[in-house]
Order: sequence, then structure tokens, then C-alpha cells
Amino acid sequence: MSDAVTNSLVMTLKVLAYVFDIVTFIPYYLIQRPDLVLASAKRVKAVPKNGDPSQPWRSVDVLNGDLATSMFPECRTLAELFDRACRHYTKLPSLGTREVLSEEEEKQPNGKVFKKVVLGEYHWITYEELAQRVSNFGRGLLMLGQRPTSNLVIYAETRADWMISAQACFKFNFRLVTLYATLGANAVAHGIKETGVTHVITSLDLLPKFKVCLICCCLLFLTPSHSDLDSFSFDIILIGYMISPADLAVSPPKPDDIAVIMYTSGSTGLPKGVMISHRNLLCGTAGQTERIPNLGTSDIYVAYLPLAHVLELSAGKDTLLVRFHVFIKDLEVSCVAKGTRIGYSSPTTLTDKSTKIKRGSKGDASVLKPTLVAAVPVIMDRIYKTVWENINSSPLMKRVLFQFAYQYKLRHYKNGYSTPLCDRVVFKNVKALMGGHVRLMLSGGAPLSAETQLFMNVCFCCQLGQGYGLTETCGAGTVVDLANLSVERVGAPLICSELILRDWPEGNYLSSNKPFPQGEVLIGGGNITMGYYNNPEKTAEDYTTINGVRYFCSGDIGQFEEDGCLRIIDRKKDLVKLQHGEYVSLAQVRFFFPQVLRVWLTGSHFIWIFFGADIIIIIIIIIIIIIIIIIIIIIRDKAVVKAVQAELTAHGLKSKLQRGDIPARITLCTEPWTPDQGLVTDAFKLKRKVIEEHFASEIKAMYAS
Repeated sequence: MSDAVTNSLVMTLKVLAYVFDIVTFIPYYLIQRPDLVLASAKRVKAVPKNGDPSQPWRSVDVLNGDLATSMFPECRTLAELFDRACRHYTKLPSLGTREVLSEEEEKQPNGKVFKKVVLGEYHWITYEELAQRVSNFGRGLLMLGQRPTSNLVIYAETRADWMISAQACFKFNFRLVTLYATLGANAVAHGIKETGVTHVITSLDLLPKFKVCLICCCLLFLTPSHSDLDSFSFDIILIGYMISPADLAVSPPKPDDIAVIMYTSGSTGLPKGVMISHRNLLCGTAGQTERIPNLGTSDIYVAYLPLAHVLELSAGKDTLLVRFHVFIKDLEVSCVAKGTRIGYSSPTTLTDKSTKIKRGSKGDASVLKPTLVAAVPVIMDRIYKTVWENINSSPLMKRVLFQFAYQYKLRHYKNGYSTPLCDRVVFKNVKALMGGHVRLMLSGGAPLSAETQLFMNVCFCCQLGQGYGLTETCGAGTVVDLANLSVERVGAPLICSELILRDWPEGNYLSSNKPFPQGEVLIGGGNITMGYYNNPEKTAEDYTTINGVRYFCSGDIGQFEEDGCLRIIDRKKDLVKLQHGEYVSLAQVRFFFPQVLRVWLTGSHFIWIFFGADIIIIIIIIIIIIIIIIIIIIIRDKAVVKAVQAELTAHGLKSKLQRGDIPARITLCTEPWTPDQGLVTDAFKLKRKVIEEHFASEIKAMYAS
């Protein structure tokens, strides 16, 4: 009966849509001009010099000219860029934070107690007030003994205080050392010890991380993240306020002075500190803002990702797409430079359904109504999954209507049309998850699946831009433009960069390959950073100079397609050579098994796959020891392992993997893979060598079988 009703509803909707399309065809065509939309999407965006695919590829906008070096020619340092913004946007709002109105503990059905908050409206400070606080804070640091060109650590969560502290460092020529708040205690100790800092800016919440830091340094505490900005670091600002600028000798930064030492989580060892100059960051921001048309005072950006990653300041080289947090940091600098308001949030307060938001009250996005949002793919995947789960559990009429509207809009989107009626009637509630005013979403940090990308385009009624870059390139490399209609590509080179595809014969990736040139991606330009702090050997290994241009060797394999857009197709260290000489891409295999919480692959001449399933979620839910024992018994059952193996094989074949690319042997693991255990980094990237040693006996057993 339900199938008959569903079919009747679908048929009715198809007839109505067909009639609607006929009636609106001429006005929609004349107003929306889909022919121009498709032409813009397909236009050539980058070409190699002299038509030789082995030569540097550039955006057609700077093919015969100089690469961009700054948003504004008169600004040569971050301090000058900040001062310009404060002069131009004196009375406009700059940074905003919500005040906590009340806190209460809420008991969950499972007995756990969560702290919930009710937050007020955003409180904003003007650019004039921001400039004063930055100056006062910088002078206060000088009085506390901080000296120009010396290192200073900021180790704190995403907040307005972070940006104020950073701008003070840029203005007074302190080298800003960034350690993101999720780093483990050992990594924090390493960063502080290696850079020899005397002052650390942090929060009381993160103080326990300093127990292992056997270092004498001055700890400067920030106020709680949702406190009124008026209380920010009051003692230090008061010291700075009482000092006349004439009483202190301020050394303004030079373009090639180090602005930031940004630590990236290493997958094979301790984090590496990337040295980023003022010139590097200005160059990166110039390229990135060119791909955000009309960025200005009418925009609002919601900042909730870690600010110590270079995409919230402006990302790390062990991921396929923008090591997002470098780009984020550049993006915030760009927002300040363009007069764009920045409203601060956190993953636990971002939406109405976030874990710390009291039921019935508003999350940050609902109050802020941002126009610009940056998100890593895992967040978008969760949104995708949650929305579809809600739709599939909805009443029949709502479910059929949404599914039909989704396919209807998707078809029109691919043909260059917009669907204003569907946007207002069907997708309004989905848009409201992020405030309802988003015009551009930026994604990076990992590959974004085609399904999720199209879902975000359709349901949030905005463009979604993917980018590719690394901490070592200030997060700048490529970004798709707003005319893009393709999926799983990362766009054309930015106007600040040029890219080379370096031949890798061993993997058969050559710039002479047909139909598309392929090779290791090398990124060059003024955004290429100065190297690794106190690590000249690694710097010499990863950086190179070709024809006078400094390049960073990414280790990623890419191909330029007919319109000059880059597609990342592999990674050098993810290729394993098998017994008969053929190569298998471990990155590709991992990509097609995203449901597995932790997958690690290794190769040999005979059996090349090892698979680990992280069941930490199960362990959290099933806390009774007897049930855990039962689980251990079950996963060691050969029939269970065989069943999982069969599921993986079926999914791999469905995803069009070759038979030789599908796991040949698997092991199921009960233990969670956490940074404390040492199997993953603090950014939860897999430590291959450590995993191989940890599971040596299991691997040997699989080889023996």
C-alpha cells in the first residue's frame, strides 16, 4: 500500500514539476542565463607556461605578469595590514563574542550529566577599540619582558582573545608560536622547549597540560571563552594603557621577519614548527581572498575551528586538501583586513543542537547568521548523515517531497539553473542550521566526497569551495572559484602561486601522461614558508629551488585537467608495490571505506592489507566488563572476521576497486586508537610505523595465513 502511495505522490510531483518547468522556462532562462553559468564553469582557468605541461602552471589571470604578493601594495607586513584596516573601518564592528547568561547541569537518559549554557547576543568591539586593545596588550607584554624577534607561545581555544594576542605579536614583532589546544602534553612540552619561549598565553582550562613542561616561563591567562571582551587580559592591558608609547622602543617588523612558528602534528614523530614570515602570510591572503568575491563589510564570518591551524590563521602536509587551519588563520586575517565581522563560536555551541546549548535556546550560528563558513569534511559528512536520517524517519509526505525536491534541484543545478521555489519551501530548514544566510562554505583538511559536496550545494543553497594547500605554503595553493560545478577537484592555482607536476617514474606519474598530465605537486611563490624551526635537514628535504623560484614538495600526486583545475589523485608514500610489480593506492582504498573509524593499511609482497576497527564508541556505550569480554570473543570468532571481510569485499567491488586493491586479510581490534596510546597523532592522523610495531604479532599471523 505504501509503495502505491509513494509512487502516486512521485508521479504527481513529476507532472507538477514538468508543467512548472514549461511555464517558467523562458523567464528563468532569460533571468538566470544557464548557458553563461555553464560556460563560466567550463572556462580554462590555468595553463602551463609555453604550453609545456612540465612547466609551472599558473592562473590565466597572472600568466604573463607577476604573482600577487599582497592585498594592498602599500602593506608589506601584517602590522601595516592591520593598521590600514583600523583606519578604514574605525567605527565598524570587528570581533564579537556571546556572553554566558546562565549555566546548568542537565542529566541525560543514560545518567550522564552535561553542562548546558544559555548565551546572549553577540557583543562587538569596533576596529578603533580593537586597535587600542592590541596596542595596550603589546606594550603590556613589553613591560613583562617580552622582546622583539623573540618567541611567544599562544596555546588557547578559538576566541577573540586569540586574535587580539596575535595582532599584538604582529605589531610589536614578537614571533608568535602556535600550539593548537588539542595537542597532547608531550607535544606542547616539545614546542615550548624547542622555541625557548619565556612567555606563554593560555587559559586556565589548559593549565594541566603544563605539568610535564619542566620549563620556567611566564603564564598569561586569558578570560573564559564566552566572557565579555571588556574583561580580556585586564591586567596586561592595564599595564599597557598606563605606558606612553614614547616610553617604549618599538621595533616594527620587516617583511622577511618571522611572524608565526606554526606547529603541525607529525605522523611519524614530534610536531614540526613551520616558520612563516610576514611576506609569506600577506602573499597567501592575497591569493585566497581573490577567490572570495566581494569580501567586505557586509559579510560575517563564524570562527570556531582551531586558530592555531594555519586555515583559521591561514594546513599540514600530511592531508590531501587544505591543511585547513593555516587557511583559516589567513582567512581571519583577510576578514580583518576587509572589514568583515568575525563572530567567535565553538563546535559545542555552533548550532541549536550543539552539545552545550540548552534545549530551546539558540546556538551561535542562529544568532550570528554568518555569510561565510569554513568546515572540515567530517563536519559536513555529519550534517549530511543527520539530515538524511531525519528525512528517512519523517512522515511519508515529507520524505517523498524532500527526496523529490533534492533530485529536482540537483538536476537543475548541474544544468546551470537555480531553484528559488525549492530553496524557500523545502530547504529553508536545512539552511537554518547555519543561520540561513550562508553564501559561501569553504572545505579542506581532507577529501570531500562528491555526495556530500553536492548535498551542501543543494541543501544550503550556496557555493562550496574546496582548496588545496599546506602549512608550508600558508594554506595557499589552489581554490575552486564560485562558478565551479564539478566535484572532487581542488581548483586552479591561486594568483599568488604556481604549481609544477614533477615526474615520478616509479609510480608512472608523468607530466607527459595522457589524457591529463600527472606528477608530484610542487607549489611555488611568495607564500612558500621559510622552513622548519631548528630542522635544516628536513627543510632541505622538503623545499627546493627551481629556476630561482622556491617550491615546497608536497608529496601529493595530482593531475591538471582540461580546464586547468587540479585533482589530487594519490600520495607518494601511500603507494605500495606488490609482488608482481603493480602499485596499489592505500589512500584510494581508505577513501572507499569511510565508515570504518580507523583504517590502517600496510603492504608486502604477499598480503598487503591490515585493517583496524576502532570501537571506542562501543566501549563508551557498553561499559559493563562482561559485555566487553563478549565483544572480544566475538571479534576473534573466525566467522565474524569472515563476514566483515565479505562486507569489505562487496563494498570495494561496488566502489569499482580492482580485486587486488581490496583487503586480503583483516584483523579486528578492540582497543581505541587515541593520542595517549600513541597510535595516532594529536590531530588523529595515523602513525604508520608505530602501528606496525604495535601490531607486529597480528601482522605476522596474517602473513602466515
